[in-house]
Amino acid sequence: QVELVESGGTSVQTGGSLRLSCAFSGDIFTTYCMAWFRQPPGKEREPLARIDRDGDTAYADSVKGRFTISRDNDKNTLYLQMNSLTPADTAMYYCAFIRSGYCYTVDATEYDSWGQGTQVTVSS
Repeated sequence: QVELVESGGTSVQTGGSLRLSCAFSGDIFTTYCMAWFRQPPGKEREPLARIDRDGDTAYADSVKGRFTISRDNDKNTLYLQMNSLTPADTAMYYCAFIRSGYCYTVDATEYDSWGQGTQVTVSS
């Protein structure tokens, strides 16, 4: 059974940077598409970025140019580097995986497993 554990969330000021991590265990990390989502207070979960098994990436327009998704296959870890943070980035951040090598969907209901989330709060 796959387990995902996010870390790295904290409070930062506008313009700051954070790197989130997601530790993957229970299966072969290199096989799967991995993704980051977030859920702001009172809003629906939204896709941010995804990376397939070959390292190809895609981003939501809201984070393109500011956030970078990456994976370290030796450490079975997914990362999200977040720069130029604003209060609009305040949310619970989740990593997820889908049992496919390629990220064919951003529909959260299609993803097979989720972490517990890590809170990011950006103050002005």
